[in-house]
Amino acid sequence: MIEEGDRVLLTGEKREYFVRAGEGQLSTDLGVLDLSALVGAAPGDTVATHKDVRFTVLIPRPTDFFTHARRSGAPMLPKDIGMVIAYTGMNRRDEVLDAGTGSGIAAIYFGNIAARVVTCEVRPEFARLAEKNIENAGLANVEVRACDVLEADGSYDVVHLDMGIAAAHVEHACSLVRPGGYFASYTPFLEQTFTVQDAAQHLFREVHTYECMERELVRSGRGTRPSTRVGHSGYITIARK
Repeated sequence: MIEEGDRVLLTGEKREYFVRAGEGQLSTDLGVLDLSALVGAAPGDTVATHKDVRFTVLIPRPTDFFTHARRSGAPMLPKDIGMVIAYTGMNRRDEVLDAGTGSGIAAIYFGNIAARVVTCEVRPEFARLAEKNIENAGLANVEVRACDVLEADGSYDVVHLDMGIAAAHVEHACSLVRPGGYFASYTPFLEQTFTVQDAAQHLFREVHTYECMERELVRSGRGTRPSTRVGHSGYITIARK
């Protein structure tokens, strides 16, 4: 059941709107919708504008926050976040440290899986934005800290970095990872990736780096083939303690 203040995804007429249930109106060329009508609705219900154009009510998933949430920069792509989750085996028992929060998109994905997530962002204004996005996602198990990850303490099952990385960051991450746990990093350039690899190989028992790519399948009347566009984003390094 949707409550006042909850984020809601409205879909229909090849449109999507990311709104908040409660006071106010959504004004579009398809008509005006009273947002108070969303309070008490359930996923799959429909609501109509004053022009009787209907929209289906959905609860946003992490993919919707990637698309619609306010951003402070370019977040990791879902496919790259998925690689981190898959190769670390992140699960409901895990405590995760994330650094380089940005808009909080990766932290939202992790918070829907792990028991607890602490995410560090050195820029206070980015931390405030991420905190708002995470609050909108309804994740009470994600804590945003406006700090340098080098100040982080404790122990974690997974430590993930998406930021400018020096050897000191890898060394500190290793000190925070529990035995058997994983360190993961996203790096957009090979030079940063080499820094991570060189530091990690002396600290962890397994180190693997993967290029992050995707290629869509295209179907037409002529036949089916891979797209000529190859989507490269960066590199994921996974290291196990």
